[in-house]
Amino acid sequence: MGWTLEDIAWDRFDATRVDPDILAVVKAAAMVERNAADYTRYLRAIFQDDPQFQAETDRWQIEEEQHGDALGTWAELADSGFNYQAACRRFTDGYKIPLDGDGSVRGSLTGELIARCIVETGTSSFYSALRDATTEPVLRDICHRIAGDEFRHFKLFYATMQAYLKRENIPAWKRLLVAVSRIRESEDDELAYAWFAANAPADAVYNRSSATAAYGTRAYRLYQPTHVTRATHMVLKACGLNPQGLLGTVASRIMWRYIASRARIPLAETMPQPIPRAA
Repeated sequence: MGWTLEDIAWDRFDATRVDPDILAVVKAAAMVERNAADYTRYLRAIFQDDPQFQAETDRWQIEEEQHGDALGTWAELADSGFNYQAACRRFTDGYKIPLDGDGSVRGSLTGELIARCIVETGTSSFYSALRDATTEPVLRDICHRIAGDEFRHFKLFYATMQAYLKRENIPAWKRLLVAVSRIRESEDDELAYAWFAANAPADAVYNRSSATAAYGTRAYRLYQPTHVTRATHMVLKACGLNPQGLLGTVASRIMWRYIASRARIPLAETMPQPIPRAA
């Protein structure tokens, strides 16, 4: 592991530079990062015949959990009323990834590794965007470290995918379908429920659409075109497509238009409203 929480200069924290919307996004991100153990169990199960890769996933889990702890510690500094551990319990009580089944939900081990590449592409670009959007020095440092880890994780999953591709020979069009499917899953319950668990009042009832909008509006506003272009090129590379030239340009423009359209949703329309629980 390249760094630990002790390497963070926590005494440099500047409360005057905390943006409330960024704080809310960080709280949600901490939930997802800390929940890496379930994904490790899933990956170990489907790659049961690959002990070397299983060992890599164990190291991946440790680093992902550290990301959550770093973000959660920062959030507690920024908001004295935030309880990171309690929010994590609320998240894991309400959100579970499916762990049943004998094989990859992607149809092949190559497909599973492409999906992991897409996830790491998303996280490396997200933390790069978050780093560049905040002026709070401690958060900038944390996000810079996490972005570096996530890019290294992409390279791990990409290299492993290349090895499995030689055995399974999955055509590029199928790899692209897996990538698109995984990108679309960013709108599923994980991020939405993480937002809810970290930010909604204790008496609120989860509503997926409002939580998705509340998180997405704030998160997408962090991105700049350079972040989107780099992420798009990484996605194309994972699919075995050339990210340079016309394809990369067109794909980057499409992705940027999507990001920009999501970021223009008025914040007032996406604020989570507390709904009393039914008696």
